[in-house]
Amino acid sequence: MVTEIRMQGKTESGLVNYLGKRINEANRTGIERILSVEPVLVDVSTALNVIPDMTPNTILHAGPPIEWERVCDPMKRAVRGALIFEGLASDDREAEGLMKTNGVKLSPNHHHDAVGPMTGIISPSMPVIVTKDLMSGKMVYSTFNEGGGKVLWFGAFGSETLERLRWMRDVLGPVMKRVVEKAGGISVWNILAQGIQMGDECHNRHAASTNIFLKSIIEPLFSIDLSRDTALQVYRFIAGNSHFFLNMTMTGCKLAMDAARDIEDSTIVTAMSRNGTDFGIRVSGLGDNWFVSPSPLLLDALYNPGYGPDDGAPDIGDSAIIETMGLGGFAIAAAPAMASFAGGGFQEAVGITKQMGLITITKNSKFGVPALDFEGTPMGIDIRKVVETEILPSIDSAVIHKATGAGQIGAGIVKAPYECFAQALMAFGKKYDLAA
Repeated sequence: MVTEIRMQGKTESGLVNYLGKRINEANRTGIERILSVEPVLVDVSTALNVIPDMTPNTILHAGPPIEWERVCDPMKRAVRGALIFEGLASDDREAEGLMKTNGVKLSPNHHHDAVGPMTGIISPSMPVIVTKDLMSGKMVYSTFNEGGGKVLWFGAFGSETLERLRWMRDVLGPVMKRVVEKAGGISVWNILAQGIQMGDECHNRHAASTNIFLKSIIEPLFSIDLSRDTALQVYRFIAGNSHFFLNMTMTGCKLAMDAARDIEDSTIVTAMSRNGTDFGIRVSGLGDNWFVSPSPLLLDALYNPGYGPDDGAPDIGDSAIIETMGLGGFAIAAAPAMASFAGGGFQEAVGITKQMGLITITKNSKFGVPALDFEGTPMGIDIRKVVETEILPSIDSAVIHKATGAGQIGAGIVKAPYECFAQALMAFGKKYDLAA
């Protein structure tokens, strides 16, 4: 294509301008596709039954692909715990042996139409949320959020973890399947649109969204044929976990961003994800390629008593798909309770949301920020703008201990690494035979 243009006598400057117009048009198409998505929770099933290419010996994880030898300690703990939960190993030592001998396949969630927060572990028998785009029919999957304490998503495992996972598989999953069927589906965007006007930024803070979700399922939960004790167990589990809606948010955001994938010439970032070792991004016009650099530390996080920056693992999780959609760190102005994460007060949080507008393509009118006169959240990260301005995407995240299995030890804001975006832009330059 480039050779043909040059043969027509176009200068390199003219070529750049021509490509700029093509890129802008491709990005408009991408934004239209993102905004057309209508994600609805339609079912609950078992990972092995519905996730593409899932096998009895596959463990899915957050972030870009990684070899077992490079996996961080929290994710290794979570993988070993999942193998014990599945009955594929009897203890840590046997689980470690399976991974070292390639007895189990380790694969990124994003390669299987799935997402998971923090370590993001999905194993074959886990119950999973099934979220469908009503426009395209595409499905995306995630586990239910485990809540706090000694949990796999925070890189911890113990007897209580196993007991909770079994209850989620044997009780929560089947009950929620019936609840979703009775409710006739649950709109993800409707809940998030309300949540963001009630103080959520829809990543680290999901208190309002979870309560709205809980309200929407109360009648179905208590009207299906369940024992009162079982219904109360499910109610209390959801009510006691303010992050319960997080995983559902992630499925909706992935559906939206996947709608913008594989658009020739588009520079929209369709995924940001971390595995605790590497931080990776995908770009619409660059196919399935991951552009990867070391995952950053959360140096400015708020830590639990007794912990500090030296204790935290590098950033981890698929949940940055939320920021890719324009929520989370891009919508922090909507969450006064999160202002301390911004390194100052509420005005600093407002400043972050405004700054994210400098590296994005549009505003998402679905999610109006009250503090900004209901202006939509900044959406559609453009790698060109990130590289040109050197303004880095702001991600709300949690911190897990790097080595002890203590789980979450803090939370804060992390900046995506510049190198990923520079690599992606260089790949565009090579694609069009331009000097990078």
